Amino acid sequence: MSTVKITTTNFEQEVLQSQIPVLLDFWADWCGPCRMVAPLLKSLAKEYKDQIVVYKVDTDKQKELSAVMGIQSLPTIIFIPKTGQPQIIIGAANKATFRKAIEEVLLKE
Repeated sequence: MSTVKITTTNFEQEVLQSQIPVLLDFWADWCGPCRMVAPLLKSLAKEYKDQIVVYKVDTDKQKELSAVMGIQSLPTIIFIPKTGQPQIIIGAANKATFRKAIEEVLLKE
């Protein structure tokens, strides 16, 4: 998982202009489901390390970006492919669900 902090300042460069598909994990420390999802996403980030980039966005520290993105529930996972429409999963999901979204949204040619 990337250690780059995504903010409103670098969002376009790091996310929208990324050379590979992006998975954005909007989370917060106090969010129980976010803590359940975190190890799954970390594992998937390793599994797909050269194919996608995974960024974590702490909604408490990035309030402006969270507002711009319309984040209302946590966790919110946004899958941003190189082409096509982004897809969103709101709430905790299992690893198979995330893997399916990665394969069908981010890696689909």
